[in-house]
Amino acid sequence: MPVGLIALALGGFGIGLTEFVIMGLLPQVAADFHVSEATAGWLISGYALAVVVGALGLTAAVTRFERKPVLAVLMVLFIAGNLVSALAPDYPVMMIGRIIAALSHGAFFGIGAVVAASMVAPTKKAGAIAIMFTGLTAANVLGVPFGTMLGQAAGWRSTFWAITVIGVLALAGILALVPRTGSGDSASGGLRGELRAFRSGQVWLSILVTILGYGGMFGAFTYIAFTLTEVTGFSAATVPWLLILFGVGLFIGNTVGGKAADKNVDRTLLVVLAALVLVLVAFALTAGNQPVTIATMVLLGGFGFATVPGLQMRVMKYASSAPTLASGANIGAFNVGNALGAWLGGVTITAGLGYTSPIWAGAGITLLGLAVMVFAAAHAKRLAAAGGSTAPAAAAAEAGADLHATEAAAVVR
Repeated sequence: MPVGLIALALGGFGIGLTEFVIMGLLPQVAADFHVSEATAGWLISGYALAVVVGALGLTAAVTRFERKPVLAVLMVLFIAGNLVSALAPDYPVMMIGRIIAALSHGAFFGIGAVVAASMVAPTKKAGAIAIMFTGLTAANVLGVPFGTMLGQAAGWRSTFWAITVIGVLALAGILALVPRTGSGDSASGGLRGELRAFRSGQVWLSILVTILGYGGMFGAFTYIAFTLTEVTGFSAATVPWLLILFGVGLFIGNTVGGKAADKNVDRTLLVVLAALVLVLVAFALTAGNQPVTIATMVLLGGFGFATVPGLQMRVMKYASSAPTLASGANIGAFNVGNALGAWLGGVTITAGLGYTSPIWAGAGITLLGLAVMVFAAAHAKRLAAAGGSTAPAAAAAEAGADLHATEAAAVVR
């Protein structure tokens, strides 16, 4: 395994912690700033929407620059945002800090996914992306639960101070371990070449599946602390430990999903999305049962995150030889889904439908994602059988990825 993947995972750990830890701290933050649960939820939705802006705007702006320095600058932006959050005197400033940190998120993972794929053989690309996203799973397995406990014990601000320190360590790791891999220009013809990837209908279908498939899981997870305490009957002190179980599921799902996607992306996504719909429905129906909820938490994390490597790999596969901006756009799509799920969950709670309503909403969104994936897979299969544009696009994607890998190897030599 290339050591640079560890550095990318370390950066992903810090960013994942910032994205997810707020969920365990949402009740404390809402109480401190004297805002409602739904208003506090906008710290999640606002972050997600800012990720979209960063994923598209920043990625497009830096396609001509060398990737390693870009990743380092993005990590500096991440550190600054968390400093603002840690020092925020009120809700608006807290939102500003979340937005600053979020701007680095999409571009970091979008560019990082291309760098990760360029470090390995063509048959191991989804696995390499999964390793990078292991930082997100580690953030959930270790960071979110212990960050929540730290926030409960020493105040939620202490968690953001800790994240700031992690950001500094991640920056050092990127500077020391990530190899020079050049910019997107040499392989794709600059920004204009990157934009050509969006002529593919399969790229757009993949992005839509990402929005709906991941958004359903995230919508259910956004208000999980309220569900566990108000519906299932767990104490607030138990929530961090339950989040560990969720994180264990994420780790397993990310690893297994990456390996399965390397064998067959579309089949993996169809199976996992169908299973995720069933898990969400089961969770909504049994949320009042503590033992069943414990098991469901693991399954929710597992199937929810098993989609991530495949969703990212699919959009890069159909982005021809210009995957950087498409990769960043798909990271933005993950967070459009996050915002959609969190918003819809807040709407259902505000409407008085209870704390299981976000789970039902998530199941509905994921079902739509499954329907789009069925259509996308069938359309791709028809085109491939007819000798249409899908097969050449996939081949071009492999050729472009190989060129990125050759470029990286040449720089290292």
